[in-house]
Amino acid sequence: MVLPISSVLKADVLVVGGGTGGTAAAVQAARRGAKTILVSEFPWLGGMLTSAGVSAPDGNELAAFQTGLWGAFLRELQQRQPGGLDWGWVSFFTYDPRTGAEIFADWVKCLPNLHWISGQKAHDVLYEGDRISGVRFADFTVSAKITLDATELGDVLALAEVGHRWGWEFQAEWGEPSAPTASNILTESYSVQAPTWVAIMQDFGKGAAGPEIPAPPVDNPDRFIGAWDGYTSEQFLNYGRLPGGLLMINWPIRGNDYGEGVDRLIKAEASRQEFLQESLWHTQSFARFIQTQLGPRYGLAQNIFPISTIENQQNSSLLSSFALHPYYRESRRLRGISTVREQDILPVVGGRVAKLPINAEGICEAVAIGNYANDHHYTSGDIPLQPKSIRWGGRWTGTPFTLPYSALIPASTEGLLVCEKNISVSHIANGATRLQPTVMNIGQAAGMAAALCAESGCQPRELPVRVLQEALLQDSEASAAVIPLFNLTRGRSDWLDWQRYYLDRPEAYPASGECQESVEKQSSQTANTHSQFSGIFRRLGEQDWTLTLTSPASLAGQTWQLVTLDSETDRFLHNCETEKPLTVWGRLNSAGAWLLAGSVELKR
Repeated sequence: MVLPISSVLKADVLVVGGGTGGTAAAVQAARRGAKTILVSEFPWLGGMLTSAGVSAPDGNELAAFQTGLWGAFLRELQQRQPGGLDWGWVSFFTYDPRTGAEIFADWVKCLPNLHWISGQKAHDVLYEGDRISGVRFADFTVSAKITLDATELGDVLALAEVGHRWGWEFQAEWGEPSAPTASNILTESYSVQAPTWVAIMQDFGKGAAGPEIPAPPVDNPDRFIGAWDGYTSEQFLNYGRLPGGLLMINWPIRGNDYGEGVDRLIKAEASRQEFLQESLWHTQSFARFIQTQLGPRYGLAQNIFPISTIENQQNSSLLSSFALHPYYRESRRLRGISTVREQDILPVVGGRVAKLPINAEGICEAVAIGNYANDHHYTSGDIPLQPKSIRWGGRWTGTPFTLPYSALIPASTEGLLVCEKNISVSHIANGATRLQPTVMNIGQAAGMAAALCAESGCQPRELPVRVLQEALLQDSEASAAVIPLFNLTRGRSDWLDWQRYYLDRPEAYPASGECQESVEKQSSQTANTHSQFSGIFRRLGEQDWTLTLTSPASLAGQTWQLVTLDSETDRFLHNCETEKPLTVWGRLNSAGAWLLAGSVELKR
């Protein structure tokens, strides 16, 4: 079909999909100066962080890992979110998803060379020889030097017939220690991790009642019995508590994960819509179960999300409570130049960090940092995974790892990069690479790479990775770390020097994940105005600390778990003697029952 010339748009960089990775990629490409077109299916940008409703991001929470666009996003949230980000306990940062969507929309508005078109899905992929040259949508075609697949399910990979994976790999393929040796009931029931359709509920307050949540056409409350066994109802509700009495419902234990017939997501459109409808009804049923079990004060929140366009939806008045689309934990996964396996994300023996990705030429390829503990979701059954967690800052966190640039590049196809959960990664390793901050880092790297390729007229595989790394490290608006070091925050004057040092000498990268200390005082990347607390410090065990408050007087006698995201504070508390009087500047989080310390000193 020949389209009218007026319907053909031209760009340096085309980003298909406005999720977490796609938004970051488009913003970064445009900031670098590339003429960029971002085409999204939904009216909100941000994906997992906003339109999928998971406004409680996991991973990259330590101050040293809050760099690049991810760190910039956190700082914007802290400026815009009344009352801060200390509301739930599943994450150190929970916020109203509308606030996140506003931030991304504002970023885009500030870039005259970034054209955002919403409400469109890719129909066909255009080729010139072996190079992808653009994408056709329903109402227009975009011709681009570099195209990025940022869709939630890797749809461009399928349309372009680019090599990709969907499902499990067994242990014989790569020798991954947690991969199954053969097919079993879990691998046969769930080819990928279960998605979750998030709902936002509202705590209307003691003595109040929210509107009754109607039963969906398919309602089986028995599926949810025991959902919060082992937790109090308050702990369950505080898991994803947001400001303003809002509650993010994204609960994995007999909750609203839904994976029945998940393969339908990549089959015919009718099959996909069938799965989506069932998933939405499943969450509505769970929300109704919560209301009937815990009381009418808990109802669906109103006017959170724009109205979605789910076919055959019977209760359109409820739609603004439900995310615009499911939280997809896994998608089609590229067959790239290299593939990230479980071994690549696990800590080295006796260490706290994964090895750096080094290619055959001895070059370190790291372009994005993650640190989440490997976490898989299946609605029945589970898989034992090799541990990749440590105690740090008074609580558990994931061990850091890095992702190589070659995992973003197809094995053979030109003109294409990926920047979502669709990178070249194994099913097992995807459990750690799929989280919002990591995907945002991937998107920033892919967007920078695409802009650099457009500048120089080269293909992604021809772009020297060190050129990309330098561009990320020296970006004027959101410089991004590519080497994870627990004690190297962006505020240090030698930050760039240490990043370059280990890029040039990857064999010297310390298994401890710590570089040489600086005498200068570091500053937290996300410091709000902290309150002052005094009390008695107690060491209960390794990286297990409490503070029994003596002031303020209103809190005297209360004991709080003491945690930190700051490396200097972590080191101080690690060496502090028990029963010492301390002064702490930080923030209380009632949901997590912790005091998040930004800085501490011995009380005199």
